[in-house]
Amino acid sequence: MYQNKVTLMGFLGSDPELRNNSVGRFTTLSVATKSSYRKDDAYVARTEWHRCVVFGKLSEFAATLKKGTHLQVEGELRSREYVSPKSGASQRIWEVRVGSILKLDRAAKPSPSEEPAAESAPEEAAP
Repeated sequence: MYQNKVTLMGFLGSDPELRNNSVGRFTTLSVATKSSYRKDDAYVARTEWHRCVVFGKLSEFAATLKKGTHLQVEGELRSREYVSPKSGASQRIWEVRVGSILKLDRAAKPSPSEEPAAESAPEEAAP
C-alpha cells in the first residue's frame, strides 16, 4: 500500500491568487508553518513556506480567504518541472495539491447592534 498525504497547519502569507489555464480555474496559496528548536540555551525559530494549489469548486472557496488566515490544508505532495523564462533551464518545484481546507480562525463576535434583544420581564404594577 502507498500513501502520499500532507497535512499543514499555518497561516496564509498573502492573498490567494485565482488563475485560469487550459484545464480550468485554480487557486494558489502560500502557507507558512513555523517550527523551533533549542540550541545553546536559546530557541531558534524557522519559517517554512509551502506552495499549495487548489482545483475545482474548492478553489472558489480558497480564493475568498485573506492574508493571515489560520488554516489547515490536506492534500498530496506533487512535483513538476517547467522551463524558467529567466535562465531557460529546467526547474523542479514541489507543491501540495489540496484536497481539503479547514479554516481555524475563530468566528467574529457579533457587534451589540447585531445581537438579538433580550426579552425583558413584564413590569409589575406598583401597589
